[in-house]
Amino acid sequence: MRLGSGAFAASCVAIEVLGVAIFLRGFFPAPVRSSSRTEHRAEPPAPEPAAGARSNWTKLPPPLFNKVVIVLIDALRDDFVFGSKGVKYMPYTSYLVEKGASHSFVAEAKPPTVTMPRIKERETLSPSLLVLCGDHGMSETGSHGASSTEEVSTPLILISSSFERRPGDIRHPKRVQQTDLAATLAIGLGLPIPKDSVGSLLFPVVEGKPVREQLRFLHLNTVQLSKLLQENMPSYEKDPGFEQFKMAERLHGNWVKLHLEENRSDVLLSLGTKVLRQYLGALKTLSLSLSTQVAQYDIYSMAVGTVVVLEVLTLLLLSTPQALRRGADLEVPLWSPVFSLLFYLVFLVLSAIHVIVCTSATSSCYLCSLPWLVAGGLMVLVSALLCAIVSTLTRTVIESTLLRKNAALPSSRWSEMDLLLMLGTAGHVLSLGASSFVEEEHQTWYFLVNTLCLALSQETCRSCFPGDDSKPQHSVHMLQDSAVYRAPILHRAGHTSPSSEALGGHTRWAILASPWLVLACCRLLRSLNQTGVQGAHRPDLGLWLTSSDHKVELSGLAAVSLLVIFLLVQRGCSLVSRAALALGLLGVFCYRAAIGNVLLPWQPGNKGFSRGIIEARFVYVFVLGILFTGTKDLLKSQVIAADFKIKTVGLWEIYSGLVLLAALLLRPHNLPVLAFSLLIQTVMTKFIWKPLRHDAAEITVMHYWFGQAFFYFQGNSNNIATIDISAGFVGLDTYMEIPATFLTVFGTYVGPVLWASHLAHFLSSEASSRACFCYALICSVPVATYLILVTSLRYHLFIWSVFSPKLLYEGMHLLITAALCALFTAADQNSRAGPIQRWTLEMGGS
Repeated sequence: MRLGSGAFAASCVAIEVLGVAIFLRGFFPAPVRSSSRTEHRAEPPAPEPAAGARSNWTKLPPPLFNKVVIVLIDALRDDFVFGSKGVKYMPYTSYLVEKGASHSFVAEAKPPTVTMPRIKERETLSPSLLVLCGDHGMSETGSHGASSTEEVSTPLILISSSFERRPGDIRHPKRVQQTDLAATLAIGLGLPIPKDSVGSLLFPVVEGKPVREQLRFLHLNTVQLSKLLQENMPSYEKDPGFEQFKMAERLHGNWVKLHLEENRSDVLLSLGTKVLRQYLGALKTLSLSLSTQVAQYDIYSMAVGTVVVLEVLTLLLLSTPQALRRGADLEVPLWSPVFSLLFYLVFLVLSAIHVIVCTSATSSCYLCSLPWLVAGGLMVLVSALLCAIVSTLTRTVIESTLLRKNAALPSSRWSEMDLLLMLGTAGHVLSLGASSFVEEEHQTWYFLVNTLCLALSQETCRSCFPGDDSKPQHSVHMLQDSAVYRAPILHRAGHTSPSSEALGGHTRWAILASPWLVLACCRLLRSLNQTGVQGAHRPDLGLWLTSSDHKVELSGLAAVSLLVIFLLVQRGCSLVSRAALALGLLGVFCYRAAIGNVLLPWQPGNKGFSRGIIEARFVYVFVLGILFTGTKDLLKSQVIAADFKIKTVGLWEIYSGLVLLAALLLRPHNLPVLAFSLLIQTVMTKFIWKPLRHDAAEITVMHYWFGQAFFYFQGNSNNIATIDISAGFVGLDTYMEIPATFLTVFGTYVGPVLWASHLAHFLSSEASSRACFCYALICSVPVATYLILVTSLRYHLFIWSVFSPKLLYEGMHLLITAALCALFTAADQNSRAGPIQRWTLEMGGS
């Protein structure tokens, strides 16, 4: 089956999105939480068990403490309080631990050991409680975030006058879980235990109370944990903790019956002790079962998602020679593998594996919870992809053998630029395996774009000052925006080069200066927003501009940036879209003035007259109008007329509408990022890509690199906290999920989206299919590699603090890539491109 390479790439990316979604569902386990959500009134407490008797205790026990004061110290390690260091640095605390009315524990924190809220809860004559604890510990070098003993061991000291202590009573701290504090504080304050809590009561806190109260406290805690277990584990009845709970509840009922009968024999005492031990064992086992389920990965779903992504990536790699050589069409093995014997064998094997996993798995699995029809469809997809890979591989081997036998065909040779782009992309992918490189990924992209500029500078020098072995000059007529653009073909990778007279002085010096101008722009943008982990605290130009003392400077910079944006974008728009763009950019400035970010010349007091909603919606109208005009022209060029100019203008107007939307969503101090992005695109287009005749693959990779760099120039990072969620509320007076999500995503990924949209316009003929294929391939490689890395590093110290956020970013980037590939596919117009356009493509884009 013949399929356009653009449509083929878009389909592959869509399948990859499905695979990544399955992987994410398995990687991020479903949280252990209660399904009952009674927000306005609490559920009545469980009644006290009674065997054959009627208990009169159906309410919560009275509180143990009047109030609780929590002293939380960052990175407080256990040996800073217990031991010789505690005696030296915290002498009074050490005295309370050894001789005071207190209970001491070593609370174990779950990695990642980072500073964050880890404890997520009536006036009486009861005493107060002072809690001294740490959120996590630290290593000997002072760092944290890992799972070493020093980093997860923290002191937990409970101090209250209600705790009795006999003289000479020496108590050694017991090891407990940090999550146990929530249940202990709830019981101590006479409050219901949080339904989602997985902790157990610290029994020494209530051991001074009568036995009936002790059993009542333990019963309430076990009931809460057993309910949580029932709602989150299908086979809860087989859990050892649940069985212990049922046994303890029966014994508790017998004890209550004897107690109500006023039986004071030794039988009552021994039975009470037995019930206590049974409850404590049940609490420990239930808490462990629930905690284990929280930290458990769905390996089966992760494996299936990874296999789908890897199969698609392999298919893309095998199809690369065919896609780049033949331009637009691919021979996709779609039907033959489906009706082959291999397909049915693979499908049967995968179905058997699915049945075995789902019938033998002790924990919950997402794929096993799906209907069999859906799971079967997924097995069909995996089997078909595998058969397509085998068929494509076979055809590739046969074709390569035939090519080697044909000596008349010239051998392909990699240029220096090809090697740089390939090695740079591979180096970035390999760097994702180190947490430091993930945290500081912006440095990788800054290095790559700077290196690219230097390589382009060397290439322009070779082209403008060729050696004696250069061939006679040639020139080519390029059709660009309805005007004939005469561009000299410079010497590059064996191409011909012009003489100095042919280039002309101004053109030659502009070409030579272009890479250095781009390099200077990138250096200025690096100073605008500090990002990452190591340098995020350093002062930057953006911080200076956003301070209240420099609002005049920010206003002037924003106005100049908007003017530059208009001048750079309007050149390719129709007259109507040009007017809409001007009014829209004016509305952007008025919106920022209305909400107090910038100052209007006639508004020096900065007293806004609205909340900016009217101004923002005013801009949205122009954004939609420009996008509608561009889409109309694009459809017209494909359905009604084969006019290359209409198509080019339509793509540029879609790009212009996205630029206007970006100007509205970006904060004022980031408007220079947008202006510099447009300037670099203009310079690269006029003085580098066209004169140096880079092919579609190279131009695509360069667009991808710059898009990634501008993602970080904007101030983004691989930390979720750097997402500017305010972009999702521009022009909205109430929260609306779908528009807010779209605006937030677009505001975050402005750089990659605009550079990919510019690529779609620049290669708006046959090369758009190849560009779509190359863009899909270069985005798929890091995603597939990162899935393997995250799976192998799932027990890494920084898996939740570093690698997991990056995984979410990669998943969202892939989803955006799917949308961009759809744009490339819509821009593809192979069958209607005229001979002039085809010849232009071959000379300027191949």
